[in-house]
Amino acid sequence: MRYAWIARHRDSFPVAAMCRLLKVSRSGFYASVERPLSPRAVRRQKIHASVRQAFDESHANYGSYKIAQELAQRDDLESACRNTVARAMRDLGLKSCVTRKFKPTTTQSDPSKRPAANVLDRDFTAEAPNQKWVTDITYLPTAHGWVYLAVVIDLFSRKVVGWSLSDSLETCLVSNALRDAIEKRSPKRGELLHHSDRGCQYTSDAYQRTLRTMGITCSMSRRGNCYDNAVAERFFWSLKHEWTKHHKYDTLEDARLSVFTYIETFYNRTRLHQTLGYKSPDQYEAEHAPVLAA
Repeated sequence: MRYAWIARHRDSFPVAAMCRLLKVSRSGFYASVERPLSPRAVRRQKIHASVRQAFDESHANYGSYKIAQELAQRDDLESACRNTVARAMRDLGLKSCVTRKFKPTTTQSDPSKRPAANVLDRDFTAEAPNQKWVTDITYLPTAHGWVYLAVVIDLFSRKVVGWSLSDSLETCLVSNALRDAIEKRSPKRGELLHHSDRGCQYTSDAYQRTLRTMGITCSMSRRGNCYDNAVAERFFWSLKHEWTKHHKYDTLEDARLSVFTYIETFYNRTRLHQTLGYKSPDQYEAEHAPVLAA
């Protein structure tokens, strides 16, 4: 290990000085450089390279646990246990950019509207796609002011099945996200439960009329209880702390492209979810498709 440390830093410090400091001989160091790497050293190099690749592909979001899961699932990477991955991350100076605690938020309700009952009742499981969707709104900063993101998430796979971004909080924001989800998923009439908070966009006449027309059952969180919609809140936490807080947006279109990249190329396609047994939403749905079709 001392010889390896000297080899890594020989361009920064004199070899003789490092050998004196670490109490090893120069002849021993130079002999170690010439001899082939041991199997253990070769494996350590492969693990370091694999950890670096998985970390970079996660956009610096994954910690040691998810990286270990990623290595175990892929044939092109060297697998290692979590402790070994954590040690490799320390050696490489890698640290997940996700550090802050989860703090759910809520939206403004309309006291003149009567909200739906909490039919979902915090049961965030589903046996098949298009049985339960949850939706919510969040806010993203740009150089020209706030923009607003509405998403629709399928609880079966945690996949974002619809989303919309706008500089307005009018009902069309959430209606466009719902329309996007319906066009992509084509849910069967009478089989889908739709859950949201009591935000005025969701209790609006136009939005409720869409749900009734499509035969979708409406469910809403209790007053001021954001944990009734925890899956949607958790997605926004991931979006912000894994992605948007590390980017700056000049315009709405800049934010739209960035959100598209996160949702469509990372979150849905490759991001590992603990709830899904460390699979991505797309992978989870693909693996369950034959069983569901039977």
